[in-house]
Amino acid sequence: MTRLNPVDVLILLLYFALVIFIGFYVKGSTNTSEEFFLAGREMSAWVAGLSFVSANLGSLELMGWAGAAYQYGMLATHWYWIGAIPAMLFLGIVMMPFYYISKTHSVPGYLHLRFGEGARAVSAVSFALMTILMSGVNMYAMAVVMQTVLGWNLMFSIWVGAGTVALYVMLGGLRSAIINEVLQFVLIWAGAATIPILGLLEAHGWTNLKAQIAANVGSANYTHLWNTLGGFKDNPMGVHWTGIVFGLGFVISFGYWTTDFLVVQRVLSANSLRSAKMAPVIGAAFKIAVPLIVILPGLIALGLHNADGSMVFHLVSGNVAKATGQHSYDDVLPLMLIRYCGPGLLGLGITALIAGFMSGMAGNISAFSTVWTYDLYGAFINKRASDKHYVAMGRWSTVIGMLVSIATAYLVMNAASIMDYVQALFSFFIAPLFGTVILGMLWKRATKAGGFWGLLAGTVASIGMFVWVRVNADGLRYIAMSSDARPMAENLYRALWSWLICVGVTVVVSLMTKPIPTAQLAGLVYGVTPLPSDGAENLWQKPAFWAVVVIVVFFILNIVFF
Repeated sequence: MTRLNPVDVLILLLYFALVIFIGFYVKGSTNTSEEFFLAGREMSAWVAGLSFVSANLGSLELMGWAGAAYQYGMLATHWYWIGAIPAMLFLGIVMMPFYYISKTHSVPGYLHLRFGEGARAVSAVSFALMTILMSGVNMYAMAVVMQTVLGWNLMFSIWVGAGTVALYVMLGGLRSAIINEVLQFVLIWAGAATIPILGLLEAHGWTNLKAQIAANVGSANYTHLWNTLGGFKDNPMGVHWTGIVFGLGFVISFGYWTTDFLVVQRVLSANSLRSAKMAPVIGAAFKIAVPLIVILPGLIALGLHNADGSMVFHLVSGNVAKATGQHSYDDVLPLMLIRYCGPGLLGLGITALIAGFMSGMAGNISAFSTVWTYDLYGAFINKRASDKHYVAMGRWSTVIGMLVSIATAYLVMNAASIMDYVQALFSFFIAPLFGTVILGMLWKRATKAGGFWGLLAGTVASIGMFVWVRVNADGLRYIAMSSDARPMAENLYRALWSWLICVGVTVVVSLMTKPIPTAQLAGLVYGVTPLPSDGAENLWQKPAFWAVVVIVVFFILNIVFF
């Protein structure tokens, strides 16, 4: 669709050179497992916080939700606000003290301390599988950008991105990933902010854009957050408010932000308990603003029209696009990039997108490497290896994980959209895991058998519900409570049911089995653990104060865009 100007090519090449240089530069400081897998626990609150939110700014954010905004309208914003902010603050204020003082290397590591080897094995296997699949999403998304914008071969683009990420993560571990994620955060904002600014200027402001969207799609429902959620038929997502509040706002959101080791690993790298608590709060503050560079471009594309009144972009689902050669929902961000960015800005914009995809890949691969090395290889295959051996295994598992991720990238090609695919993965693995972790932290009566069987039952049930609907479409009205529900709504309710099944089985089995002695729960459960001071000496240093500030802004925005 376009060609890069020499200055655009230079910007792109400089970026690739810089990220590889960072990998070589920090390699000498990643000789121990603590340094390789947790960056030596030396990161400040700001570095850990920016890395925390940047690790999530992969294809899930940049392409997936821009496409979802075109497909579903402003309802996609829920995944940034109710679907992120409360959970991020809960992680920082409530859960981080336990993760941090237990000195665990991973979330499966915490489950090992709380519930034993069985729960650790189930969570480690499911999490390793999810990170590999998610890394494939980022690879595919980056390749789509290169193919859409520049006409590059899909597989060539996948291999270039995968090779670069594998190299700098293998060399510098989490330290290299975090440094690059902070760099990528800056690049993403610098490159992606151009689109909403120029788009709003073309649309003559937000009020006029809303009118244009209503005229293009024949409905005003695409620009409201809450007032269309009274019924499944009343909004383009085919979802009820119960699915948004409980399925997304509680189960998926809290499950992802508090138990997905991809993001938790970044916070565990903090240099103190106060920094570990502040990092998610800082991340939440930036997360509130992310819809400006992700959701708004999708809405602008939905509202653009030609002189004759027809829509500029006619985008379709991924499977239809593959069959007909049209552009899919997920192409909306690169299409907008081409529309608004000239020489120099185009190179910066493409570099920003690639930075986001590579950030997502690096986050998933570094998390996979840690969980594989500590919670699978070290726990069940080779328990007595030296620290040096585990570092070497971490480097090799980075390469192996990346190669497997390339294979999984092909699975995304058959999805209707990136976000439908990703949310299905979350309902399989994240929702039941959250049930196990939250019961483990808050209920001292939960036993090892309860934790294991609850997690297993929730995971199997979620996958079973997914298969049920694919085999028999009539199953949708039972899982999503309406035959009018659409794929995204199905994902939310599937996550909610799998969480309830996990919690129910955990409670029943725990009450039927012998309780764990209270002395063994120190440092793992609220009520039996004295929490250490985070060192905050005045109001401005308290993470809880800044969490209140963020939550107030969150409520104001939801009211404004109701």
